[in-house]
Amino acid sequence: MKVDPAVQKQQAQAAKAAAAAKVKANELGQIPVLMYHRIIEKPGSQDDRTPAKFRADLERLARDGYVPITAAEYVTGKIDIPAGRHPVVLTFDDSSPSQLTLDELGVPKADTAVAILREMAAKHPGFRAVATFYVTRDMFGKSTREEQAQTLMWLKDNGFDIGNHTRDHVNLRERSQKDVADQIGSIQQQVKSLAAISPVTLALPYGNQPKVKEWALRGKAGEGVYNHGGVFLAGYTPAPAPFTKTFDPLGIPRIRAMDKTGDCTQFCSTAWLDWLKSNPDMRYTSDGDGSTVAFPKFKAPFLRKGFAAGALPY
Repeated sequence: MKVDPAVQKQQAQAAKAAAAAKVKANELGQIPVLMYHRIIEKPGSQDDRTPAKFRADLERLARDGYVPITAAEYVTGKIDIPAGRHPVVLTFDDSSPSQLTLDELGVPKADTAVAILREMAAKHPGFRAVATFYVTRDMFGKSTREEQAQTLMWLKDNGFDIGNHTRDHVNLRERSQKDVADQIGSIQQQVKSLAAISPVTLALPYGNQPKVKEWALRGKAGEGVYNHGGVFLAGYTPAPAPFTKTFDPLGIPRIRAMDKTGDCTQFCSTAWLDWLKSNPDMRYTSDGDGSTVAFPKFKAPFLRKGFAAGALPY
């Protein structure tokens, strides 16, 4: 007997919705974007993290069902992780040698951020070794173009994401449009010339937006044309899913990676991860299908129109 294609499609959709409901998928939920700087044994500031604490951070993420995605995947909505799991974006500012230094054989040195991330991914199947590195002209402490290209190409070839952090790490708040475009556009062009890629996202130095927010998203300075998919701040809440109406590409919040001390008792990574665990209905949970946006029906008013075709309410 010939099956009606429309009926067949309806049945397949119903099966997908049932599977999404089973794992309590909520792809309109919140996503933690964690902000790191240096990974060093003897922290020089509260933004630094020791290798031991970074390992503990990753162990906790794996234990709580998180899977790393890149900032570029997040802003473009390309979130393809297993059903029932939660995305987390790991970001590293300032392109420090403590994040990635290669030995003479092209292997990341022990206790650098990349080495630790790869170590954790090997230990926890399904935990992706990906992150976004926001670079400045320092380029992981490398001074020659050849060394800079080698480091950026290694990141590119191994699935890591390279973002823009301005050339000189300056406060853009009081800068002219020309200065903003020059700071952002020049590093964009430098990355492109070294690794043949254009950064998809920008992390604002100090989290400060320029006088006109749009200047950070797109512009032109000499040869340094840029058109970012998202601009990241420096704090201090989980970020909305890119499929929601509350998603603002001009100012995406990040969470400082710190323990519960001082202001961080409420506003840094340990506190927010605790909150998301205690409020699972607020957290992004995947349905396991990167082509759909699954969510409980009552959340439908929050879906951005551009993603309506892939909507999977249940």
